[in-house]
Amino acid sequence: MNISKTATRVFKQLSVGLMLITFFASCKKDKPVATEKEPVTSTRSLDMVPYYKVQRVENLQVETDDSNPTAPKPEVLFSLDYKKMQPATYGKTSFWDISFSGLYNSFIGGNNGSNSDNAGYTGPGAGGITILAKSFEDLTDIPVASAFKTARALIGTDDMGEFGVGIGWYLYDFNGSIVGDGSYDKKHVAYALGNAFTLANGQKTQPRTIIVRTAKGDFAKIKMISCYKDVFTTDKMMRNTPHMFFTFEYVIVPAGSTKFEIK
Repeated sequence: MNISKTATRVFKQLSVGLMLITFFASCKKDKPVATEKEPVTSTRSLDMVPYYKVQRVENLQVETDDSNPTAPKPEVLFSLDYKKMQPATYGKTSFWDISFSGLYNSFIGGNNGSNSDNAGYTGPGAGGITILAKSFEDLTDIPVASAFKTARALIGTDDMGEFGVGIGWYLYDFNGSIVGDGSYDKKHVAYALGNAFTLANGQKTQPRTIIVRTAKGDFAKIKMISCYKDVFTTDKMMRNTPHMFFTFEYVIVPAGSTKFEIK
């Protein structure tokens, strides 16, 4: 047995093997790693409303008192995810997305844990809210992050009516002559601006749509339809119609979306 020749042959084999290992390791190291963009998820738990589907809420009742309308009423918390009102004890949670407070509980805000002027303060809520003068159907682009505000009671009366505070979701007709005929029954009526309608002067209103970043970071757009019980058109909205029964429609799309889609 020629130990010298055998050792030489083994050494050469080991050298070639090491060279191959080094070569393939180098190739593997140099090969760029493909990075996948995190997909927008469309999964929901069974007790949540689905993404991309229009939801309708009718006659959501909140507390009010016509004899003392300026007296603060308990803030109402509503979950768009679960399509229901939530108890006040859920304030510091992410299980609600919008709140109704202020005059007649008619001003709407989002759920945000970083703003001290928010029912969700110190909680995990990452929400916000804004409103645009655009119809629910035509609004497809989700606004930039800076457009969303985080305080409570941000969106209410519109400048088209009395006591307006910018773009709002309803027009308040104090004297009954902006929308109505000036009669007693048409005074002190609040008209939701989710759909277009004609004013007394013949001008047509521009619809408003509320956009919400939910407590969990998804996005929703909301069409406010009425604050009167079982009444959804302006001609039937009267002073003494049972009020503060909110009817609205909305759709939710996942966090990371740039467009509102209805499928």
